[in-house]
Amino acid sequence: MSYRKRMTANPPPLRLFSAFAAVYLIWGSSYLAIVWGLETVPPLLLGAARFLTAGAILLAIAAARGGSKFTSRQLLNASVVGLLLPFLGNGSLIWAQQRIPSGIAALIVATVPLWMVVIQTVVEHVRPSRQIWIGVALGLAGLAILVGAGGVAGGVHLPSALILCGGSIAWASGSIYSRSAELPASGLTSAALTMLAASVFFSVAALAAGEHRGFDVASVSLRSVAGLAYLSILGSVVAYSAYIWLLQVASPARVGTYAYVNPLIAVVLGSVFLDEAISVRTGVAAAVILLAVILITLAPQPARRR
Repeated sequence: MSYRKRMTANPPPLRLFSAFAAVYLIWGSSYLAIVWGLETVPPLLLGAARFLTAGAILLAIAAARGGSKFTSRQLLNASVVGLLLPFLGNGSLIWAQQRIPSGIAALIVATVPLWMVVIQTVVEHVRPSRQIWIGVALGLAGLAILVGAGGVAGGVHLPSALILCGGSIAWASGSIYSRSAELPASGLTSAALTMLAASVFFSVAALAAGEHRGFDVASVSLRSVAGLAYLSILGSVVAYSAYIWLLQVASPARVGTYAYVNPLIAVVLGSVFLDEAISVRTGVAAAVILLAVILITLAPQPARRR
């Protein structure tokens, strides 16, 4: 079914509200859960365990409902989405949060709608409005303020920030790709396959990085277990499935509103539970980035070029 056809169906308002609430609240608090998970679990192994657990749960639920069938082409497309979204997108976040505060990581991830605009312009041949381009310019300026020389001195590890920017571009690319790719009719099966594919990518990367050497399961702390469980069940099974479903029934601009809600939640939780200080420079950058995202998401949808 094409994106346009799927958009014509009107989803139940309660289901739409619940999906947005899950993406807003759960993903906003997942930054804290990642910090807890990284306490005693290496980043790539954390990602592998998270998406293997979540993918297996979703596939089991889909099978119980009789909707777990898929073709080889659908599996390939789901693997591409798994590479771009959970592995590169979320994997860069897990890796970066070893070195940068969770609130700042959330602000960098908030630039996803900016990259969506750029990718749509190039790939889908759309014609963004002036308001959207102003938003893109503001977002890039806010990002420059955040990771500039003063930002590094204030605690932003530049290589980690740049890797997370690359992951945000991968996430935006995967989100655009998933809208038109042929995926399983069952949203549960689609999400399950992308997560299981991501778990394979994470596992191979963990082996290549040697994370399995010296890792002792018995040394994993209770807080890391709690963080992993939260990421697997709520962050992946619930919120990620809701996100994939929203991409099929709502406009990218509307779905992208999570990008200016998540950072606010992450900053508050980071300040309360992790004692993360918010500098004036970070505050200015946050205001500029969030203003940019709001301008983009509230702008009229760009028209396709003939």
